[in-house]
Parts: sequence; structure tokens; C-alpha cells
Amino acid sequence: MRYGRRHLRRGYGMGHGWWQGRFRGCGYRITVPREEILSVLSNTSEHLSAEEIYMKVHKTYPGLGLTTVYRTLELLEEMGIVIRIDAGDGRARYELAEGPKGRRHHHHLICAKCGKVIDYTDFIEDEKELISKTESGLSKKYKFKILNHEITFYGLCDACK
Repeated sequence: MRYGRRHLRRGYGMGHGWWQGRFRGCGYRITVPREEILSVLSNTSEHLSAEEIYMKVHKTYPGLGLTTVYRTLELLEEMGIVIRIDAGDGRARYELAEGPKGRRHHHHLICAKCGKVIDYTDFIEDEKELISKTESGLSKKYKFKILNHEITFYGLCDACK
């Protein structure tokens, strides 16, 4: 086994390590800083900024610098392991592209006042139909194969209304 007891305690190899094959496929090593950042993202339902990730990782791995967090998040985004979310406040937030059970497609509602990010998966039938027709029309018009999409709605959350 490639990973020691520490990694098994954290859940690697038991559903959380879906990204390991991507590192090997892209020719990158799985380093401790990368593991720590992925661990933080794997163990939260929040959409964290680079600074918030840094503060969480710094508790267990104090040698990690904020610059390394930014570089790692950039690499993870390029590899398709994390998704960057623009919350409209100048601070990008991050989430894993997949979880232990695979990709869970969802859209975002972002509060323009407090920056709260809400994931939603309970799509209404009209929304599914509109998105399907839009993807089909764009694919035909531009001879473009659509692989995925991201939809974000900006507004005011219940607390900020």
C-alpha cells in the first residue's frame, strides 16, 4: 500500500482518494501539501476561499505557505479536481469536482450581500427542459459538443433580504 496509517485514518483509499488516478495520469506526484488541501475540501460542505483553506491546513501542517495553497488550487483546478466559484466579492471559493460517490451536478445561488453560497440539486422540470434545449441548440448551432455547464444565480439570501 502506498499510503501509511495517517492517510487511512483520514479516509484516503476509502472513497476520498478518487483523485489519485488523475495525479498519476497527469504525471504529478501526490505531495503532502496537496493531500492536506484535498483533505480539507473532502471534509467540508462549505465553499472555502484559499485563505480559509490555508488557515485550516496551517493547523496540521504549519510549514505550508499561502502561496503554495494558491498554486496547488490552480493546479487542482487545471486537473479538474476542484472547481473555482466566483462569489462576486473578489474572493474565489473552491469545492471538489467530485465526492466519494462521484460527480453530484448542482448549481449555485450566491448572496450578493453576504457572499453565502448555496448548492442546489432539486432542479424543477422546467429548468431541466430549458437547459437540455439550450445545450442541444448551442451544440447544433456551433457544432460544439457540450460536456458540462455551470449555472450561478446571484441575489439576496433570506437573512439579507
